[in-house]
Amino acid sequence: MSKDTDQMTQPRLPLSRDRILRAALSYADAHGLAALSMRKVAAELGVEAMSLYNHIANKTDMVAGEITLPTPDFDWQGEMRARSQSAHRVLMKHPWAAGQFQAAHPPGPNMMTYLDATLGCLIAVGFTPAQADHARNTVDNHIYGFTLQKLTRPTRTREMARAARKDLKTISKDTYPNLYRRTEELTKADAPEVDNFDFGLTLILDGLDALR
Repeated sequence: MSKDTDQMTQPRLPLSRDRILRAALSYADAHGLAALSMRKVAAELGVEAMSLYNHIANKTDMVAGEITLPTPDFDWQGEMRARSQSAHRVLMKHPWAAGQFQAAHPPGPNMMTYLDATLGCLIAVGFTPAQADHARNTVDNHIYGFTLQKLTRPTRTREMARAARKDLKTISKDTYPNLYRRTEELTKADAPEVDNFDFGLTLILDGLDALR
């Protein structure tokens, strides 16, 4: 029996939403979101593109499914911190998804579960549904904004110092003395900058606790 004949007789794995999303996620990570299409995912799976549309809601839902969900707990700040750190790690792992999380499109079941669990964690400790939604949105804006910044700005000490030296040449010391002073400090950096993700997150969580 030929190899081609043998492949034809092997049972084809059934399509499932999970299988399609994993294929799409893998393709986007390898080639970028702009290169992703239903046709290309279908080719990876060996099926026709039209057969995929009934299984997949959007390209970000599988990413949402990788994020740690918060649970109702007295230590709601710890739950929200773990959820936020997890979201940041997952979005750094899938760089194309950070911007997509903010795009307007119908959420899939993983994203719906992610949002519902977050609201549930906050409502359980006394936030009203409206306050919980505002709190969730504020935390998420920090996650997405910080992640996009980290993906586009230098983070290594040597790269930061090099960029600061370049920036320093364009800053007037007399007109912008404070900005000049800070940039000058960065040119002499000999240790990595402190990761400010938790710094900003702590400010937000402490402010929300005061509101509660």
